[in-house]
Amino acid sequence: MKFTFEKKEIAQIVVVFAGVKDNELVLSAPAAKFDKLSKKRLSLAASAARFKGAASSVITIHSPANGVDLCLLVGVGEMGKVTGDVIERAAAAAAKTALTIGPSEMLIKLDGWGKVGTGENAARAAFGVGLAAYRFDKYRTKLKAEQMPKLENIIVDVTGAKDEFTHYSALLDGVSFARDLSNEPANILNPPEFAARLQEFAKLGIEVTVLGEKEMQELGMGSFLGVGQGSIYPSQLVVMNYRGGGAEKPLALVGKGLCFDSGGISLKPAGGMEGMKGDMGGAAAVSGAMMAIAKRKAKANVVGLVGLSENMADGNAQRPGDIVTSMSGQTIEVLNTDAEGRLVLCDVLTYAQEKFDPSCVIDIATLTGAIVISLGSEYAGIFSNDDAMAEKVSKSGAIAGEKVWRMPLAPAYDKLIDSPTADMKNVVQSGPGAGAGSITAAQFLQRFIKDGTKWVHVDIAGTAMKPIGDDPREPTWGTGFGVRLFDRLIKDHFEA
Repeated sequence: MKFTFEKKEIAQIVVVFAGVKDNELVLSAPAAKFDKLSKKRLSLAASAARFKGAASSVITIHSPANGVDLCLLVGVGEMGKVTGDVIERAAAAAAKTALTIGPSEMLIKLDGWGKVGTGENAARAAFGVGLAAYRFDKYRTKLKAEQMPKLENIIVDVTGAKDEFTHYSALLDGVSFARDLSNEPANILNPPEFAARLQEFAKLGIEVTVLGEKEMQELGMGSFLGVGQGSIYPSQLVVMNYRGGGAEKPLALVGKGLCFDSGGISLKPAGGMEGMKGDMGGAAAVSGAMMAIAKRKAKANVVGLVGLSENMADGNAQRPGDIVTSMSGQTIEVLNTDAEGRLVLCDVLTYAQEKFDPSCVIDIATLTGAIVISLGSEYAGIFSNDDAMAEKVSKSGAIAGEKVWRMPLAPAYDKLIDSPTADMKNVVQSGPGAGAGSITAAQFLQRFIKDGTKWVHVDIAGTAMKPIGDDPREPTWGTGFGVRLFDRLIKDHFEA
């Protein structure tokens, strides 16, 4: 897909926008200009279709003017509330519609639309198209050409947006990489294969180190290693160190990478278990974010760490009731082997702090079904020991289009994970605290955060994998959630 930013009046597909003001449909300035060119075809079609300009709604006008096969009129909602995120989503909606029709050249008209027609919004419009056009057809060998429509040339009529798009182009690559990882089947993307793909990041200027099971044993990572002991594939810890800033302490991003999670001895139900190939969504997000910041040469120090493992039911698998010793020296009673992500993360969090002394640690994981019950698939849940850092993450998510909602932490929840036979248990299975599953999981992780270290935990169990959704920027299944959030957070708060 080729993106250009230049003055142009017509193309095979022309995209213009309309919104709502005082409960009336209002065409954007470029749309009004094109309406005049097409002899009122747009306004007539909008009236006939009862088009109200709702955000991301689309109507199609065929052959509205000479040289134009198709015009897409896309809603942006309230005209006074049009943001970059609104434009990005509306452009994605246009792309989704165009991909069902055929022509491969699309012109997005923003020039002349007051404060909306900026280079930043032009770049975000192109980015929205790129997100919407993502496909994972790698293993579909019998698709015909007409079943794989493509947009080849995307033109936005705002000159001077090329520099802004350099950032979004790198971000698009990072999101696409994360989505590819999430969509790969577990028989292909096992821990060693995942690690091998990340070693390619050395070409981007990232220092990549892979720790195998021997090295992790020497470090005392008994919690992490216990998760993968039933798998034929060895667990891996991949460290991606990007030094683009000065002498500042790095931001540490930690991702859960369960390449497949059967639940282990606490076996999951068969229905839907195939989706557990996506239980490495946190590791995918960290990996995609590291690719994006390296490609755009971010002026920040960031270290990404992903704990890669496979949780299988086997004669050598970890048993309910086992007690393991973490790298921190704290002991854990494993009551349920399907609460394994926290067992991986706790050792990686300890390693990140001891090895890199980061200014802040953010972990991201498809951790709990409880967060899906709480927030569905619209928001990720965040937990933090630092109010200012939690606010930065929330604002960055809102700007980037990956929304988060802060959840509570409290001593009353923390005591629920005390164990009578070890320092703590990995899950609360019964009693009044059992329903607070996402909170007690976060409390578990917090026990591995050193005093004085800023920490945020992001639970993406509801947002990383979506079999269906209404956001045109997202595909069915792996969304790559977290890449845009981290990139924006780094850009706004960690770059020099």
